[in-house]
Amino acid sequence: MKGRRWRYTQLPTQVEDTLSGEEGEKEEEEEEEEAVPVPQEPVEPQLTEASQVLGVSEIKQLSLHLPARVTGHPWSLVFCTSRDGFSLRRLYRQMEGHSGPTLLLLKDQDGQVFKWTGSNSFFVKGDLDSLMMGSGSGQFGLWLDGDLYHGGSYPCATFNNEVLARQEQFCIEELEAWALS
Repeated sequence: MKGRRWRYTQLPTQVEDTLSGEEGEKEEEEEEEEAVPVPQEPVEPQLTEASQVLGVSEIKQLSLHLPARVTGHPWSLVFCTSRDGFSLRRLYRQMEGHSGPTLLLLKDQDGQVFKWTGSNSFFVKGDLDSLMMGSGSGQFGLWLDGDLYHGGSYPCATFNNEVLARQEQFCIEELEAWALS
């Protein structure tokens, strides 16, 4: 005859130990199966200032797609055109010393907001005269001039899209750079 396995288990509602047999083991196995971690609700980002580009619900939605390493970190507004003016050089100066992840939000005068698909690594190229993002077929997915006033958008693999704005050439209404660490 096989021997029964017995062990003592402390129940959460009782102070003293109770003896459990095979039935207790089955209950424990069921509890272990139920104890599978459930994905938690994403942590809502804490912004140092209100965004002029995205609303609260859009920020919550965007935060679902950010890398786990930035989840839970505050978003610090490092640059915005409404506060710091339309200057690429000023953007570069404001970003100096920030080596962590950065999120760049852009809204054109037609209200279009630009999104990245992450399909290739041709992401950013910048100099004092312009800032370019995305590439494919010899054109940039997003191009901003040195005054951060004019921009252009063309089809490219980085964004896997047609023109990101309503027109290939557009005027920038607002641009924000957020440090995510």
